[in-house]
Amino acid sequence: MTMLITGAAGFIGFHVAREMLRAGQRVIAVDSLNDYYDPALKQARLAQLRDLPGFEFVQLDLADRDATAALFAKHRFPVVIHLAAQAGVRYSLKHPHAYIDANLQGFANILEGCRQHGCGHLIYASSSSVYGANTKLPFLVSDRTDQPVSLYAATKKANEVMAYSYSHLYRLPTTGLRFFTIYGPWYRPDMALFLFTKAIVAGEPIKLFNHGRMRRDFTYVDDVTRVIARLIDHVPQAGEALFGSAPARIYNVGNHHPEELMDVVTLLERELQRTAVKEMLPMQPGDVPETFADVDDLIRDVGFSPSTPIADGLREFVAWYRYHYQV
Repeated sequence: MTMLITGAAGFIGFHVAREMLRAGQRVIAVDSLNDYYDPALKQARLAQLRDLPGFEFVQLDLADRDATAALFAKHRFPVVIHLAAQAGVRYSLKHPHAYIDANLQGFANILEGCRQHGCGHLIYASSSSVYGANTKLPFLVSDRTDQPVSLYAATKKANEVMAYSYSHLYRLPTTGLRFFTIYGPWYRPDMALFLFTKAIVAGEPIKLFNHGRMRRDFTYVDDVTRVIARLIDHVPQAGEALFGSAPARIYNVGNHHPEELMDVVTLLERELQRTAVKEMLPMQPGDVPETFADVDDLIRDVGFSPSTPIADGLREFVAWYRYHYQV
């Protein structure tokens, strides 16, 4: 089988592509290689993938309607794993059009490609950010998600609604994944744990928003790839949607165990054998104090949920960071 994986030079996309290739699948990998963060890291990930049989890379901006349509017409993918997006909550405060182009226009082109060329299952990335101002914990897939507190969150919620409409109208099977703070080797350099690690190594202050009183459901990236691997053949059927009769599902993908941010910093200090200089700051616009995923439906449907302890995951991340950046 030849599958499409978008965002394959990105953090999660790289891990998923590598897992699929190691399992013997043929992967057409797409990425725009934009400069939202260091393109050299994206190229380093691609170099790892190019060493594996069955890999083909296409540099493409999915907002380009004609080019995306041509890609789908050429390959008629039976499975599409859509992980490309303009990420980042804070970046969306200053660069809103990047999110409209990548997350809305790009996703619309993916949906059209799937509809026009017989895709049997579209798996796409959503985000825990869709829960927005929700304060009921843990977050259930059935909870309200109509109060986004950032444009990034709004575009992810829009993706879920768009996917449902295509499932309803065209019977396109779709599975949305609400990711909860994914971390691990080959991490994105704009994410908190990467920024903390870099600052601690350099002896610079780490910024702790809400004065460090944050809790996050940190999810190790290898657990995410296992979830996706199990979901590929778990194709939604008509009548299985949370609401309505479309062949559409949404899952939380989280560790079901929120961690105190200050405890995570302590673990990083232990792994790096250095003490962090802490700068306490107020809550930032678009942020939330806590995330906590309910994953009972994921366990029920595929018999698996993320479970890597944060101490184990951070050890792997720090080991990779030391090696990759020669610390």
